[in-house]
Amino acid sequence: MKRITLFAGHYGSGKTNIALAYARRLRRSAGGRVAIADLDIVNPYFRTKDFAPALLAEGIELVVSDFANSNVDFPAMPSETYALVADRDVRVVMDVGGDDRGALALGRYVDDIREEGDYEMVGVVNACRPLTRTVRDAVAVLREIEGACSLKFTALANNTNLGAETVAETVLSSLAYAQGISAEMGVPVIMTSCMAGIAESLCGKVEGLFPLETVSLVPGLGKPEKENGK
Repeated sequence: MKRITLFAGHYGSGKTNIALAYARRLRRSAGGRVAIADLDIVNPYFRTKDFAPALLAEGIELVVSDFANSNVDFPAMPSETYALVADRDVRVVMDVGGDDRGALALGRYVDDIREEGDYEMVGVVNACRPLTRTVRDAVAVLREIEGACSLKFTALANNTNLGAETVAETVLSSLAYAQGISAEMGVPVIMTSCMAGIAESLCGKVEGLFPLETVSLVPGLGKPEKENGK
């Protein structure tokens, strides 16, 4: 566990769900101060701010722009975000905006994050999203994010799902896809998420299994496409 864990990916990849679940896991397992900083300036529909009461009830701090869930194109980030990056007594989970445009908000914190050197930059991938169904397309999106925020990914989270229609085979069929991205990016897959209801059927079959209590239902989900016969 690093002090700062950042989750970034294509719009609809499910990074907010992952960030929420990871923050809760940190709070329950490690204790101490845990905070989520919502840097997502792109998606106005599924935001950490929507879960503020539940997070606060669990003792998880939340920092989000005052313009979250608004139509402001590039909202100013609150000063509390800088404080979290500087305060080494708190574990911080950052929900970075979708694609390269959203990743721009992270750029202002990169120098301090890199200087401390205690971070994990996790790329969230989903083979069921229309624009990241192949290894090539997913890698292209992740490279664009890296270029926008000037920070390299250090790990991957495979969050392939079909929302409520997700079954064990959906997850199992995505493993080669995730490993293909891993090989191209040169970083490991550190977690493969799934809905809690199918986690038991995947135990022992998937390394780094990460059950989620909730999964966002995003329109446009579809089946993964084959690449090189896989």
